[in-house]
Amino acid sequence: MEEIKREMIAYWSQRVDEFSAQRCREFQSPKRQLWIEEFQRYFSMDAPLRILDVGTGTGFFANILALEGHDVVGIDLTEHMIVEAKRKAELYHVPSAFYVMDAERPEFPDASFDVVISRNLTWALPNLGKAYKAWRRVLKDGGLLLNFDADYCHEKADMPLPAAHAHQQIAPSLLAEYERMKTVLRRPELRPQRDCELLAEAGFRDVRMDLSVWKRIYRDVDEFYNPTPIFCIAAYA
Repeated sequence: MEEIKREMIAYWSQRVDEFSAQRCREFQSPKRQLWIEEFQRYFSMDAPLRILDVGTGTGFFANILALEGHDVVGIDLTEHMIVEAKRKAELYHVPSAFYVMDAERPEFPDASFDVVISRNLTWALPNLGKAYKAWRRVLKDGGLLLNFDADYCHEKADMPLPAAHAHQQIAPSLLAEYERMKTVLRRPELRPQRDCELLAEAGFRDVRMDLSVWKRIYRDVDEFYNPTPIFCIAAYA
């Protein structure tokens, strides 16, 4: 395993309690419905789909989608996150399945899923092209990749944050580690334009970018507000 992945595991293991509590509040807030509305732009909630949530964290997307009737599997590299995801699934009475697994090497048979979805993950993958090829492999032909992320590696360290923002609540040493990891992972290419090139190389077709999703999700400057504009990439297998 690459050193940066070990560092990511250590970082998120230290943040798991605070992160889990915030995702729980987000799950119980109007943000949950906003996310459902974003999903509905790309796939229906009327028929159950087999969905892989990559970088599931504490299972926020996975549990939302499972409650909507989908068959969801969540994977994350950090074991502490998977423990929390399973705990939340029990709390919400959700039949989700969660596994500790590397996003760049999902251990599933070819053509296992109708949808692969992720949030705030791909900026942190050292081998993004490899990940996209692996996700294409586990998608059925005609399946959908839906990636919500931001160009976090190019955000400014001194960007103003609301008082309740998650990064206001964590230790300065962890913030410094976050900034250091961004430096390690930073590439000269801007995103999501680079993603679109990598997705085409991975065999995806009809790749679409939505650069305005952040305006719909983060309309209010609250504790969930993200000052770095998120984008959505939809790509079809």
